[in-house]
Amino acid sequence: MDEPHSDLRPSFDNNYFSSGPYAQVSFTRYSQYWWSNRFYAKLVYRYRPEGGRVLELGCGLGHLLGWLVNDYEVFGSDINHWALVQARKNVPLGKFILLSAEDLGAFPDRSFQVVIAKHVVEHLPDPAHAFSEISRVLAAKGLLLMATPNTSSLARAVKKNNWIGYKDPTHISLWSPDKWLGTLNAHKLSPRKVFSDGFWDAPYVSWLPTSIQRILFGAPGGLQAIFGWSVIPLRMGESMIVIANRA
Repeated sequence: MDEPHSDLRPSFDNNYFSSGPYAQVSFTRYSQYWWSNRFYAKLVYRYRPEGGRVLELGCGLGHLLGWLVNDYEVFGSDINHWALVQARKNVPLGKFILLSAEDLGAFPDRSFQVVIAKHVVEHLPDPAHAFSEISRVLAAKGLLLMATPNTSSLARAVKKNNWIGYKDPTHISLWSPDKWLGTLNAHKLSPRKVFSDGFWDAPYVSWLPTSIQRILFGAPGGLQAIFGWSVIPLRMGESMIVIANRA
């Protein structure tokens, strides 16, 4: 069942990056955040090795695009002006624009070979409209790489109200995997791979030290991130990751 969501668009200002979810991650080399960006970049290289133009929606501080800029022409959009200022500093060769994922009118039809929406769609009041725009700007057979909180995760059943997907109040569209996939198909975005990223939000049980849980539960996701695999079953992780192609 889908979670109820607010009709109000959340506010993403510099406070979001200093006191919200970003405040809980480290930007240093080999941090979880570093490995995450490296992993998603490796997926782009694996599923679209030919290069081309890449658009990241909700690009934030631009670190993921920094992994791609040497081999792709990279563009980033966000609704946070402060974040885009930082992104331009982090990726001087990138092109960054203040733009909502639900309105990509600044870009012509079929202008990108890759669109990345890494933990963006759950923040949108109308994800379906965003998919319509993504479908419009993607070239034929272009790649969509999407990640969103996985409501079918076993962790959600275990952690209930403490599940990671509920921790960010700006998560206003938490849909079931079936609804996400159905909406993608309805907009000519055909999923070719659906998988997860493992359990990285320890603790999951009360009787085992959290440090040990991070190793035990986090090992599959860690190995997948290191090697750029896409093998973890959907229910065995916190995120739903989708590789789709424009029909």
